[in-house]
Amino acid sequence: MQKSFYTVWTFARLNAKRFFRDRLAIFFTVVFPLIFLFIFGAINKGGGSVSFNVAVINESSSSFAQTFVKEAADSKVFKINKSITSLNDAKEKMKRSELDATIVLPADFGQIKSGQYPAGQMLVYYSPNNEQSGQALTSILQEQFNQINKQFVDVSVPFTVKAQSTQEASLSRFDYTFAGLIGFSVIGLGIFGPVNVFPELKKQGILRRLHTTPLRVWQYFVANVLSQGVIGIVAIAAMFATSVVVFDLHMKGSYLTFVLFILLSIFTIYGIGLALGGWAKNERQAAPLSNLITFPMIFLSGTFFPRFLMPEWLQGVSGYLPLTPVIDGTRLIVTEGKGFIDVMPQMGLLAIWSVIIYFIAFRVFRWE
Repeated sequence: MQKSFYTVWTFARLNAKRFFRDRLAIFFTVVFPLIFLFIFGAINKGGGSVSFNVAVINESSSSFAQTFVKEAADSKVFKINKSITSLNDAKEKMKRSELDATIVLPADFGQIKSGQYPAGQMLVYYSPNNEQSGQALTSILQEQFNQINKQFVDVSVPFTVKAQSTQEASLSRFDYTFAGLIGFSVIGLGIFGPVNVFPELKKQGILRRLHTTPLRVWQYFVANVLSQGVIGIVAIAAMFATSVVVFDLHMKGSYLTFVLFILLSIFTIYGIGLALGGWAKNERQAAPLSNLITFPMIFLSGTFFPRFLMPEWLQGVSGYLPLTPVIDGTRLIVTEGKGFIDVMPQMGLLAIWSVIIYFIAFRVFRWE
């Protein structure tokens, strides 16, 4: 038994060394997921804030209009295109959806009226394809003017609405992005790695020569799983560190629970890669089958967008895919602070998939 595990350890060490000497493998396993992290992280960072791309055309010389334009330029709600000076130019931009709306302050806007206070009507132009943004902008501006009107006219209303925060933090878009990209990294480690490596080893006759030795299939599998676990932890640690430093990710759960969960996830998904790579005789067999299995999981398991956006029947079906518990469990641990007991349903589903997947992998594995 000791000799068997020594063989496993030797092959695991050799596989790990071979990986860290392969620059292309490092790129696709470590660097490529980081590129996705930067792209999606930059898109979703600070999600939830509302802003409008607008042009402001001020035809009024009143001090009130001048003050409004200055405050609008300083506001985070408006992104003002200062190069536009006429309504015709603004309409051309809105046709091409380069602007959400155009704010026009007429010549009499902000002039002192008989009531000894400034008044006027602002015009908001928007194109039909941006009607939702135009109406939202109009509502925001009207609410601002309601606050200003109260300073000049005493208005009492019978019905009001009061907003109150629950004081409970909710998940940001980046929280979903991070968990999804962890799943994307795990599926890349577990499937694309062995699917590319095993057919090449068969082509070179390396597996055939290994078959002539006392090496058993289970020893070869365990060695590959151990080396891939080490590689996976390195890759995901790089993603985690980048998310903390660059995108202000806060780890709310236990690091130990997270590491154990990731190792189980890699173990499960890697079994799919072992089954596909071990069965395929060459790349022409492996690549189409791996894409057929991988892409439905990527798009249906919540990798790039939350599953709650899907129809209910599709949520039910996708909940049983092997990648879904990986992403859900990661999100529960990292962003919601759940413990080992809380992610037992996800770990149980992964364990069931592991039994099924490795049973198939042992049955279909071919040395050549």
